[in-house]
Amino acid sequence: MRSRAIAFTALAVVCIVAAAAAAAIAVVGAGNERAASKRAVAAARPKAAQVLASGKPIAVLRMLDRRHPETYGRMAIAPLDGARPGAPILAGPSCARVAFGAGEGLCLDLLGTQMAVKVLDGRLNQVHELDLPGIPSRARISPDGRWGGVTAFIVGHAYAAPGQFSTAATIIDMRTGRKVADLEKDFTVTDRGKVVDARDRNYWGLTFADDGDTFYATLAANGSTWLIKGSIRARTAHTIHENVECPSLSPDGTQIGYKKAVAHNPAQWRFTVLDLATGKETPLSETRSVDDQLAWLDDGHLLYGDGKRTWMVDADGAGRPEVWLNGTDSPTADDAAT
Repeated sequence: MRSRAIAFTALAVVCIVAAAAAAAIAVVGAGNERAASKRAVAAARPKAAQVLASGKPIAVLRMLDRRHPETYGRMAIAPLDGARPGAPILAGPSCARVAFGAGEGLCLDLLGTQMAVKVLDGRLNQVHELDLPGIPSRARISPDGRWGGVTAFIVGHAYAAPGQFSTAATIIDMRTGRKVADLEKDFTVTDRGKVVDARDRNYWGLTFADDGDTFYATLAANGSTWLIKGSIRARTAHTIHENVECPSLSPDGTQIGYKKAVAHNPAQWRFTVLDLATGKETPLSETRSVDDQLAWLDDGHLLYGDGKRTWMVDADGAGRPEVWLNGTDSPTADDAAT
């Protein structure tokens, strides 16, 4: 019995030492990776600063090349020549979702159960930070750079199914970095004149018009989804089209690119463009079910990420999807590109 106890103790000590060694190696590895990441960004910074200062069109996105873990998730920029991007250049912090427009940037990062919303200037330097609950999902900036729109997944907040995910959509003042309003808590939304007050309502996927006040978003309630159009000043909105998720307003303000649900359990989506004047829907040539918020490159082309690369597709439904940039996601184009 004594020999077994000694053997067990020895085994326990070995396990503890091994675990401690593994933890130490992991800490050292993480530290080395962070240091390598900082060195990579610092090395690329002069070139990135030159591109940012040029005033020429750019796209902002995230790096996803797992062969280079030191740059994975980092914000990057790509100069644009028409619809074609140059090679991405490391330019900013690590983010779960990014957006850029009108010389303003957003970086959403996950910190435990909180979302860090980092407001960036035209050189991608952080000027404000706001912590909100949830897991980063979507980010958009208004054409004038005044408003930011962020969506987060929140666990345990779903009214109909406790413990499941729900969403929260928040408008941010980019000048101050402060929260302006939560769509669910601070807006009155109507459907055909009747206030939508269902306990299971959720909002996500903000996008903005160029008038400094109008926004669009998705509302879900009672098993249905709608595109809503609202006023930031009036704190009101109303439904305008059914079965719209993650809307994105075209640069000319006439079309909405979005995900249309074509099947449920499991969910299947088809990227579609809605003509706001006529209500005509145009399915895009991407036939895969991709969970992303489309981003307009210009009035004729949209971008999206599939978790491995960024794709471009024609807004009129013609042609085929084209690989736009490998190893990237979360693309948005600077206003100058449009």
